[in-house]
Amino acid sequence: MGKEGGFFTKMVHAGQEPDWTGAVTVPIYQTSSFAFPDADVGAARFEGREEGFIYTRLGNPTIRALEENVAALENGEYAIATASGMGAVSTVFLTLLAQGQHMVGTASLYGPSRVLGEKHLARFGVQSTWVDTSDPARVVRALRPNTRLVYVESPSNPAMTLTDIAAVATLAHEHGALLVVDNTFASPYLQKPLDLGADVSLHSVSKFLNGHGDVIGGILVTRDRELAAALRKTMTLLGCNMDPHQAFLVLRGIKTLGLRVARAQENALGIAQYLESHPKVAWVRYIGLPSHPQYELGKRQMAGPGCVLSFELKGGLAAAKKLLNSVRLATLAVSLGGVETLIEHPATMTHASLAREERLEAGISDGLVRLAVGIEDLEDLLADLDQALARV
Repeated sequence: MGKEGGFFTKMVHAGQEPDWTGAVTVPIYQTSSFAFPDADVGAARFEGREEGFIYTRLGNPTIRALEENVAALENGEYAIATASGMGAVSTVFLTLLAQGQHMVGTASLYGPSRVLGEKHLARFGVQSTWVDTSDPARVVRALRPNTRLVYVESPSNPAMTLTDIAAVATLAHEHGALLVVDNTFASPYLQKPLDLGADVSLHSVSKFLNGHGDVIGGILVTRDRELAAALRKTMTLLGCNMDPHQAFLVLRGIKTLGLRVARAQENALGIAQYLESHPKVAWVRYIGLPSHPQYELGKRQMAGPGCVLSFELKGGLAAAKKLLNSVRLATLAVSLGGVETLIEHPATMTHASLAREERLEAGISDGLVRLAVGIEDLEDLLADLDQALARV
């Protein structure tokens, strides 16, 4: 089944035609190598003259089914699956940036993504500038003659700021740069960056796409054939290919993506409204609240506000730690996008690798708490937060 049909039809069927056995579910092709019918076919496959599988690092039927499925969900043409979300980020950076070139990135970004771009690539002569990309004027000021990549995360992690993807895509392209959007927090169900002008949409499939907290993986989606070929070449050279069993589990998870996100999003709105009215809460950042600075942009750019929110207690860091240690139903753990609700403290956990000044500049205060809402009963989640806040 190809790209036809609505989103839920694509979730269930895209890229998943029954194979020669007739298996309704795509099998796990757990093999490293694939036999050639004859020597000429083997040579033709290595030369790229003939389609076919060679070695799982280069391609595999289970992994290909996942790639075709996510490409369809993103309204893209090509996808490259990787062993982790950071494998996808590394593939992008090492494909699109070279010595002496420059990138502009979202300041409030997943910590390891920024550390890779800001500190490790700097050792090889790649320059970077990190700004609040929610303000297109700041993006313009950050662009340099040697800027080749604009890398944004929208919604951003964990400040929950939005970037106007269409506007920044225009700015990047006018400057001769490519735009890559980390779409992990939204998922293809809520946002399609390629439709808004981005060149590449990136996901940690460990989050919403898989949705069950048991897989590490990443994926890149684009509409540009040459760009896809370059990204795949880098991925295979780095050796960060996805495993067939990973791909199988993610395909299974995607079949319920829309159902899970819709349910968790309802819960997130209810929790955000509860927290915003709580006397011990200083502020809440949730895209579905009218108090969010980019509430209107969220309504234009996304099909829904998502399932993640951040907030700060009036007692700051000490109050945040007390809350984290007092929850009973929410799980104190990093990650997001699963069926269970997770709570964490970015300044000492997911973004601890950034200097404090960098965190504050990105809107990550020491008292900020990130809540990734799951599909549990809303009444139970509210009761858990209520008893935990009573202890603060």
